[in-house]
Amino acid sequence: MIKAIVTDIEGTTSSLSFVKDVLFPYSRKHMAEFVRAHAQQPAVHKEIEEVRRLSGKNLTEAEVIEQLLRWIAEDKKITPLKSLQGMIWEDGYKKSDFKGHMYEDAVRHLQKWKQAGIRLYVFSSGSVQAQKLLFAHTGYGDLTPLFSGYFDTNIGSKREADSYRKIVEAIGIAPQDILFLSDIREELDAAQTAGMQTIWLVRDGAIDPKAAHRQARNFNEIKL
Repeated sequence: MIKAIVTDIEGTTSSLSFVKDVLFPYSRKHMAEFVRAHAQQPAVHKEIEEVRRLSGKNLTEAEVIEQLLRWIAEDKKITPLKSLQGMIWEDGYKKSDFKGHMYEDAVRHLQKWKQAGIRLYVFSSGSVQAQKLLFAHTGYGDLTPLFSGYFDTNIGSKREADSYRKIVEAIGIAPQDILFLSDIREELDAAQTAGMQTIWLVRDGAIDPKAAHRQARNFNEIKL
């Protein structure tokens, strides 16, 4: 019996194009000015120092910015980058430069599952801050009350089973009673190794009846 659902964001609750065509370009455009303007703020300074630590060099501020922009171009899932992007996106949401994209079927079913007493969680490579911002500023209003918790790469890689074991421990429910939703096979493989149930969202392309995980075109096709 499913008692909790952990969902990915990109390609699952939200379109890949929103992240790639709206959020990433926005953070790339504003990264340099944001770092220069806020470098002395404790939260920003902490992430800048982490960039230096990861690079193994005492980078100048300009070099830190260059490294961050390189990571964006390479689509790296690196925690200080994700944290700084979240701060930049917060400014964008507050200015109403954009709203978080959500599929209608995802919103409807998340609301239904919440009403049915199923606990909902998010696990995304984007920072927890970025996750909360997206769900707080959607075309359907503030959806953050639906969720009992959020997980990001601070808990581990999305493609490693240990990350899902830690999530299971944090949720406090047997893994076989937790369903993980994603559009990435390697993430689903890792969750399955940790004992979770899995469903593979295939919003584009054909359903493969021989796939390693149950597949669904959208949330309407998810059977609990």
